[in-house]
Amino acid sequence: MECKVSEADGILMVAIEGRLVAACVDEAKELVLPQVERVPRVVLDLSQMIHIDSSGLGLLVRFLQKATEKGGSVKIACLQAHPRVVFDITKAYRVFEIYDSVEAAVAAFATPS
Repeated sequence: MECKVSEADGILMVAIEGRLVAACVDEAKELVLPQVERVPRVVLDLSQMIHIDSSGLGLLVRFLQKATEKGGSVKIACLQAHPRVVFDITKAYRVFEIYDSVEAAVAAFATPS
């Protein structure tokens, strides 16, 4: 798993590559959670994420909880087919706003919810 974090126009951009699984959740949590605390409007670019397990999904929910506590939100962009199965089975798609592109997710922050 590789996690790239950047910020643009008050939005935290988090690109997750590879497998978001129990073995790397702590590393991702330590990297991203303090940033979410500071910048609670978050776009998760999952275009390169090939697998997620329950621990990884739990981490994404934690990001959402922290962002919401701080008055923000988490939007998911480019969810791929295999990880989407996990979102479907767990019904996580009901909790997250999911967009087909990073641009659409970013634009959603400009539109009142």
